[in-house]
Amino acid sequence: MIKRRKSRVVYIRDIGVGGDNEIRVESMTKVPAKNEKEIINQINELEKAGCEIVRIALPDLESCEKIPVIKKNTNIPIVGDIHFDYKIALKAIDNGIDSIRINPGNIRDKEKVKLIVKLLKERKISVRIGVNSGSIDRKKFPFLNADSMVESAMEHIKILEEEGFYDIIVSLKSTDILTTIESYEKFAKIRDYPLHIGITEAGTKFSGSIKSAIGLGILLYKGLGDTIRVSLSSSPVDEVMVAYKILKFLNLRENIIEVISCPTCARAEFDVMKIAEEVEKNFFNLRKNIKIAIMGCVVNGPGEAKDADIGFAGSGKKVALFVNGKVLKIIEPENIIKEIENYIKNL
Repeated sequence: MIKRRKSRVVYIRDIGVGGDNEIRVESMTKVPAKNEKEIINQINELEKAGCEIVRIALPDLESCEKIPVIKKNTNIPIVGDIHFDYKIALKAIDNGIDSIRINPGNIRDKEKVKLIVKLLKERKISVRIGVNSGSIDRKKFPFLNADSMVESAMEHIKILEEEGFYDIIVSLKSTDILTTIESYEKFAKIRDYPLHIGITEAGTKFSGSIKSAIGLGILLYKGLGDTIRVSLSSSPVDEVMVAYKILKFLNLRENIIEVISCPTCARAEFDVMKIAEEVEKNFFNLRKNIKIAIMGCVVNGPGEAKDADIGFAGSGKKVALFVNGKVLKIIEPENIIKEIENYIKNL
């Protein structure tokens, strides 16, 4: 079992982050807040996929005007992503945002930050101090490394602490995996704020998923991380799916379907790749702790299928159906999805 770092609890609306709460899955919308219909649809798609916290970009004051209608038509907590202009933060808070994310490298006036903190305290709203390697102040911190990342975060955190404000979540993301890991390790030794973890600008769905799985897997194994975001140049739903898989494979979240499948070879007696992808796509949103095995032949197939809750192993031109380790019947490959549906209905 992974022993998680003990952090304080901070709330984003009614979602507890840190402490003994589950590691929360977060994503970010990819459309402007001004396009209210599109952003509402995307947030609702994210919620259906299991997203628990969603961040929206607020590049200007006009975008903040859409916060009430977005909140009225969605359910999950909304975090406003704010850069450069403190007035946007104030407007977002006034309009009912559930939390904000600000970057210490681009709101540089201490007095303006204090105005944000004053309003956060009044409305009992949390803040994420989000440090990215690409946006730290290079005049103050000319060298990009874990020390400069942590110092950049602490410079801003101390302003909040001086004002008696502690509802803080912290992220220290680099696109470099090792810099990211070292930054979180260093910060975790000096403060107990919850950590939002991710590898920033990880890349495409393919390479970004791999990069995120490596970086986040190491951090989570070390017990670091209270919220998680997989940053992909892809659909935000893909981000949520990858995040849940990372958590599932580290036994940090339950009630997620796990699909295991063989890599296939010349012995495969049906189209394992096609069916495994269909199974994962069809049943990803189902919140059940079920292991499904899709195996191509009789070499390792029966053994793996027996260890799954429901499994399928190639047998001649047909497929043996296993449930709880026992063969129930021989079926046609095209009936695999239907048999899984029947199994789930009868649970």
